Amino acid sequence: MITVEPQPSRILLMRHARSAWAEPGGRDFDRPLDEHGFAEAEIVTSLAADRRYRPDLVLSSTALRCRQTADAARRAFGEECEMLFIDELYNGGVETYLEVLSTQKQAQAVMLIGHNPRMEEVLQALLGDDRTAAAIPAGYPTAGLAVLDHGGTVAAAAGTWLLSDFLKG
Repeated sequence: MITVEPQPSRILLMRHARSAWAEPGGRDFDRPLDEHGFAEAEIVTSLAADRRYRPDLVLSSTALRCRQTADAARRAFGEECEMLFIDELYNGGVETYLEVLSTQKQAQAVMLIGHNPRMEEVLQALLGDDRTAAAIPAGYPTAGLAVLDHGGTVAAAAGTWLLSDFLKG
């Protein structure tokens, strides 16, 4: 299993907001946020900005619903917030998500916008099963945002990342 060692020392894991169903003949990749999803994304990212959970870098899947969620983050955190869109986050496994996080050595705080069940699996990898189940007993909600802070200087393994907050729309 890949570990995520500080740096970054804060990770913000955000599942994309609620999306519409695919149009007949359309691709899953192209599913947009629905009206509720646009509101969810704005509420959660604005709340994160109000609580000063500003990331240095936002990493997002290239799927339309994730890009639209990232647009809400850009509005909340400001235009100077760096954004990278990564194709591998669309179909990648938990190892891909952890690898993407582990390579971010320049940023103190990184926001990752992606898909479920990967977001829940990443949270489990960083927190452990029991703390994840306690934090999100009904599963990872759309537009859910977990704020994780590193709990020490030891290599990150289950138990060294601390859930500081969990926001939802």
